[in-house]
Amino acid sequence: MIKALRGPMLSFSEQPPTAGEGAYRYLEDGLLTIEHGRISQIDDASRLAPTLAPETVIDHFPGKLIMPGFIDLHIHYPQTQVIASYGAQLLEWLERYTFVEELKYADPDHAAAGARFFLAELLRNGTTTAAVYCAVSPNSVEAFFAESERCNTRMIAGKVMMDRNAPPGLRDTPEQGYADSRALLEKWHGRGRQLYALTPRFAITSTEAQLEATGTLKREFPDTYLQTHISENRAEVAEVARLFPWSESYTHVYDRYGLLGERTLLGHCIHLTEPELQRLSETATVAALCPTSNLFIGSGLFDLQALHRQPRPVRTGLGTDVGGGTSYSMLRTAAEAYKVMQLQGQNLPALEAFHMITCGNAHALSLGDKIGRLAPGYEADIVVLDPTATPTMRHRMETAAGNLPETLFVLMTLGDDRAIHRTYVAGDCL
Repeated sequence: MIKALRGPMLSFSEQPPTAGEGAYRYLEDGLLTIEHGRISQIDDASRLAPTLAPETVIDHFPGKLIMPGFIDLHIHYPQTQVIASYGAQLLEWLERYTFVEELKYADPDHAAAGARFFLAELLRNGTTTAAVYCAVSPNSVEAFFAESERCNTRMIAGKVMMDRNAPPGLRDTPEQGYADSRALLEKWHGRGRQLYALTPRFAITSTEAQLEATGTLKREFPDTYLQTHISENRAEVAEVARLFPWSESYTHVYDRYGLLGERTLLGHCIHLTEPELQRLSETATVAALCPTSNLFIGSGLFDLQALHRQPRPVRTGLGTDVGGGTSYSMLRTAAEAYKVMQLQGQNLPALEAFHMITCGNAHALSLGDKIGRLAPGYEADIVVLDPTATPTMRHRMETAAGNLPETLFVLMTLGDDRAIHRTYVAGDCL
């Protein structure tokens, strides 16, 4: 059966939002049809509605806004019970909180329960795709992908690899990390909507032998992703320099082992030097910016203007980084990004922010032909937003109604999970 959604609709094109109105399409009364999990048509309701049986149309009037589902570039599913942990910066945070929780994910039942909670929270917050860190145990990956497959969500995830500077129960070896990652990759990458990411946690917890093995996997399976962390915290940067005395920079460590590239997602990217930014630009590597965790853990402020500087712009996107990040909401994450930029005399217009968490993040994942837009042929991952979800938002919207940029800014600065009216995955309301 053809299903249809009706209401105000906003979708961005491949152009950056600075291109003006040509970068997005807004329909005050739009209608889109869904067949076999994909959008088949989208147009003004006045043209499409007469061709459809009324009982097939789900009406999202009045006052809602239909958009592509949100996309999160950087998040840790074993850290759902780490969120809101007090008083530590990065390296102490890992020892005191993160490693303690991730040890539990060797238990298949614990991992399965964690995956159910995690994916339910993402969907409740309107996030339909994410790049996800699992734990070191393959059980954590199996549980995650099994739950994602059950929900039919398009997810990217992988087993964390660590062979040093972690508790014994969280360490693998270069050989075991390679073997486990390869087996998981061969089982899950491209199975339905699941995609695999090679996931060395960061240079501090991987020896040169493990980074070498990861580079080998990346060459053997070039269509998989690679995700890791870089330059989140100044103490971390100093420790990497100590562990790799031959390196010219943190970026040079990953570059030496062939880990950079257009399917590589580097979390944080706060304290990078100009030569490092140049190299990320040359290799089309993606910087996954995580403002809420950067603020909460006291790591620093990302400089978006520097990342986008011509003639060597770096591909960028936004991630929540739960559990260092304090919210699963991409709306809250965009709001924190706005504040980070304000502190540096920069700005983040709402249109640019919503482009980033939909179409922009889709392109950062090299999935811009599949998700992130409301257009024929695209997967029907859709979020319906309510700009009047709370009393404060309703009160503010009395002066913002009818103005698209203002409405988006209200959603971005005052919205959270309560502003998510519906989340559709491949056309099904979850």
